Amino acid sequence: MTTAIQAEVLLPTQELRHDLPFYTKTLGLRLDSIFPADDPSVASFSGHGLRIRIEKGADVCPGKLRILTDDPDGFANGARHLTAPNGTQIEIVPLTPTADQPQTQHEFAVRRLRDEAPWVIGRAGMHYRDLIPSRLGGSIIASHIRIPDGGPVPDMVHYHTVGFQLIFCYRGWVDVLYEDQGDLIRLHAGDCVTQPPGIRHRVVEASPNIEVIEIGVPAEHVTTIDHDMTLPNGKGDPAREWDGQRFVHHRKQGATWQSFRVPGFTARDTGISAGTKGVAGIQVIRPDGTVPAPYIHDADIHFTFVMEGKMTLVPQDQEPRDLEPGDAFVIPPGMVTQYANCSDDLELLEATLGGEFTTTIAR
Repeated sequence: MTTAIQAEVLLPTQELRHDLPFYTKTLGLRLDSIFPADDPSVASFSGHGLRIRIEKGADVCPGKLRILTDDPDGFANGARHLTAPNGTQIEIVPLTPTADQPQTQHEFAVRRLRDEAPWVIGRAGMHYRDLIPSRLGGSIIASHIRIPDGGPVPDMVHYHTVGFQLIFCYRGWVDVLYEDQGDLIRLHAGDCVTQPPGIRHRVVEASPNIEVIEIGVPAEHVTTIDHDMTLPNGKGDPAREWDGQRFVHHRKQGATWQSFRVPGFTARDTGISAGTKGVAGIQVIRPDGTVPAPYIHDADIHFTFVMEGKMTLVPQDQEPRDLEPGDAFVIPPGMVTQYANCSDDLELLEATLGGEFTTTIAR
């Protein structure tokens, strides 16, 4: 036999009879119990996934309740903030999170690994290093993530409310599960996947010293645990879209290299611009042995991470920066930039939003 267990929130009041119509009629809660009969001082309510006990003279703060609904205009006559007679603050907020994209605050920025930017402990015990400290006004987050010990990852099935998200395996390997994508996918160094908005997934296991680059748009987005889904869940429709984006799994092995839009480089296109319908573009680039040309772009966001080799970044009206593996930089639209002193083993991960934009060679 299972013992019934419930929980409730205790709130105070000075006069219960003033609170009864507010909690039942305005907030739409159900009155479950009230006592004593001759002079009621305690009442219990339930509804919207919540139980509340209001007790006259209770020595607790009035607190704050958040009502979550996808129809805020149809709740409490469209009010967003209310105060109950007992002093409790009521806030009406959307039930379903949205990925609201803030306007990009453009800047030129360089983040060097040797500057010892702090690593912080994030979700599932992973170590995070922020590659764009300003996050361009909240428009993007780029993280260098590592799991020093490797092995099984204490992750749960979850999804993100995002506009775009990339996982690029930089070092080692990692096993991941994705909704409708069949069995385990092992990402090796150089492989990457997109995580379309809302796709359920779970990190399963990683090699020792695994490192990945994760890019999310916008910078602040909600992660929701899905307690009901179990992965793997079989092979779904390959053409399925989540908010207009397909799941893209790019493999380094067997990928083709082609001319890059900037002379002096070749590129490995991941196909992500096509898979996201132009939301973002992800390419791996390396020098072709000729002198790279200076260029100007008009992309809203242009982020690059140095994976291998060395180079000198020469930005307009700025001091040149010598870069090496683990460094990252952001080039704002309209700035003349040149990549100089490129080592033969230089390899860069470039992420742009949107995926299609104009590059002008500045001769």
